Amino acid sequence: MVTVKRIDPQSWKQELPAFREKTEAFYAGELDKGAYKGFSGLYGSYAQKGGKASMLRLRMTAGRVTREKLAFVAQAIRNYPVPRAHFTTCQTIQFHDLQPETVFALMEQALDCGIVTMGGGGDFPRNVMCSPLSGVEKGEYFDVLPWAEAAGDYLMHFIKAEKMPRKLKVGFSNSPENVTHATYRDLGFVARADGTFDVYSAGGLGNNPRFGVKVAEAVEPRKILYYVKAMWLTFRAYGNYENRGKARTRYMQDALGGPEAYAKAFGEKLAEVLASGEDLDIVQAEGLASLSGDGSTASGPRVIEQKQPGRYAVVWHPLGGQPDLETLCALSDALAEMDGAEMRLSPDESAYIVNLTGSQAQKVLALTEADSARSLFETSVSCIGGSTCQVGMRDSQALLAACVEAVRQAGLPDGALPQVHISGCPSSCGTHQTGVLGFRGASKLVEGKPQSAFTLFVNGSDRQGEEAMGREVGVMLEKDIPAFLVALGRAVADSGKDFTAWKQADPEALDRLAASYL
Repeated sequence: MVTVKRIDPQSWKQELPAFREKTEAFYAGELDKGAYKGFSGLYGSYAQKGGKASMLRLRMTAGRVTREKLAFVAQAIRNYPVPRAHFTTCQTIQFHDLQPETVFALMEQALDCGIVTMGGGGDFPRNVMCSPLSGVEKGEYFDVLPWAEAAGDYLMHFIKAEKMPRKLKVGFSNSPENVTHATYRDLGFVARADGTFDVYSAGGLGNNPRFGVKVAEAVEPRKILYYVKAMWLTFRAYGNYENRGKARTRYMQDALGGPEAYAKAFGEKLAEVLASGEDLDIVQAEGLASLSGDGSTASGPRVIEQKQPGRYAVVWHPLGGQPDLETLCALSDALAEMDGAEMRLSPDESAYIVNLTGSQAQKVLALTEADSARSLFETSVSCIGGSTCQVGMRDSQALLAACVEAVRQAGLPDGALPQVHISGCPSSCGTHQTGVLGFRGASKLVEGKPQSAFTLFVNGSDRQGEEAMGREVGVMLEKDIPAFLVALGRAVADSGKDFTAWKQADPEALDRLAASYL
């Protein structure tokens, strides 16, 4: 592991009475939703749309859910009214449809097992992200997980810092797959084959999307916290923290005159940190424990061989990132008997159960079979949606469910459709802007009346070196999208190719097919 001074989770308990007071005032009608939202984000909780229930966001630093943390999740589900859970694109677990007393109890009890909700929303450092298979993935450059956890510990010291961006998202990637979008986060640490990091800054999706600016190359892992502090100082000096709409790091690229000017400004703040004499070097004591197999084996489309011989990971993707709660609890019970096993959350709302022997992998496969995606398309990503989120425009989860049902009824083969990314609003929580196919909540006038719709984006990419923002094609009525995807899948299947090969063979075919639905 990595030695960084951690804030004792128990110390956050002194903050909880203020949360209870404000929450009770909100539910009593004494505090409006805007004022409550601005306050409650600090605690990782928001009122859901309609103001009749709340959500609670459990930080899982680097997407790592140890057996102990998973046991807490299962205990919460079994002991309290927790109707719904969600694996988020920022690698956290959210509980939804909670009443205030449940939120109060779980927020406090989570701290007892090291799960912090503080800073989970609002103008604070968000959950630090990490490649979910870091440390076990064949072909990775190196294990970035310990460094991501160290950054997560350090960033908790900034929860009460002044002049923070509206969000500060930090990500670590272990290979060019770039599943955490580290090259376009507010701050991203991108592994290199030589065991060092390239550092990217001031990126992000949503309004005014920007890919990150490379501000440093070949940085020794033990030096990363200097870059974290330089990020904060750069925003303090140049960020537009007076305009909430522009209080994100990506706006600094334009404000300072472009990427080169931003890199220069960041470098100057980094030099200040290095010259200050503050010791932010990380001491690495140990990495992932060495595990060996027991001779048993496992195979199948959801099984991944780890780089540790005889060990396996199993991928589980609940539709829309919303796991069946009984399955989640049963998985916790099973992992309690599997030494070294743990769950890792992925930015595409999948969960990877890692460090399994072959026989353990077979057990996990069976436990999750009924609740896991059956095809690449069914691993599609959706934000929580406008029926739950206060700022959401459209119900992205309902759209995904309708599309999955239509595609299943059509009997389309796996590979005929890609993974689709759906966001209910421009915030891009469903990362629609860098999906091969993406949809963003919109509205369309039909006979003078606004109708529920989504804007179609195509040809986005998140792979390092091939990053691309999707091209906006047009607006499609929500009710027509399932039929559009079925028609698209049939066209691909009839060609005898998979979606990628079909699109490469005729790049204009998708636009022609979509035209009649726009």
